[in-house]
Amino acid sequence: MARRLARAAEAPITSALLIVNVLIWLGQISPLGYLFTNQFFFAPVLAIVEPWRMLTAGFVHDWSGPMHILFNSYAIWIFGRQLEPMLGAIRFLFLYLTSIVGGSVAVLWLSNPQIPTVGASGALFGLMAAYFVVIRSLGGNGSQLFILIAINFALGFFVSGISWQGHLGGMLTGFVIAAIFAATRRPNQRIAQLTGLALVWVVIVVLTQFRVNMWL
Repeated sequence: MARRLARAAEAPITSALLIVNVLIWLGQISPLGYLFTNQFFFAPVLAIVEPWRMLTAGFVHDWSGPMHILFNSYAIWIFGRQLEPMLGAIRFLFLYLTSIVGGSVAVLWLSNPQIPTVGASGALFGLMAAYFVVIRSLGGNGSQLFILIAINFALGFFVSGISWQGHLGGMLTGFVIAAIFAATRRPNQRIAQLTGLALVWVVIVVLTQFRVNMWL
């Protein structure tokens, strides 16, 4: 038990995010569950008037059973407790949240505008891609992790109900953010790092606005 608590203390943001996800899911399966799900899910057409759903969708899951949130939570815990101590709490939180939105951008462009999506898979694929970049930047062998990412991504094409678009967007976002972190590790590169991260959000906003304008 003490060891588990120590691991949670080393990754407080990861632990907090998982607690939030579980609490929201419990709200989803409660008698008032529709209030949680209906307010948080994302469908591309809703980006026109409620763009915040591109983020909140990453905190709701399939309410019909526990497997979706259990798998995502376990995988996020595995990668989060490795990445968060490496990146630091603020960088890790930025990576996590931006990967959710990046996944929603891909859904916005590549999915049926009417189909809703939920789940933290965009964030998960962002963490996996980021971990791959970090391992490679430190001279490690990321081949096994690459295979794991490829297998999980491929499942989106063969298992119904999985948004491969969200996986793709989250993965690309996590890869780019981690590449920026890896290229700007020195203390005198802080401005370059912040500039690179700001550009990521500029791209997200431009892509979102351009897609929405196509429907107006």
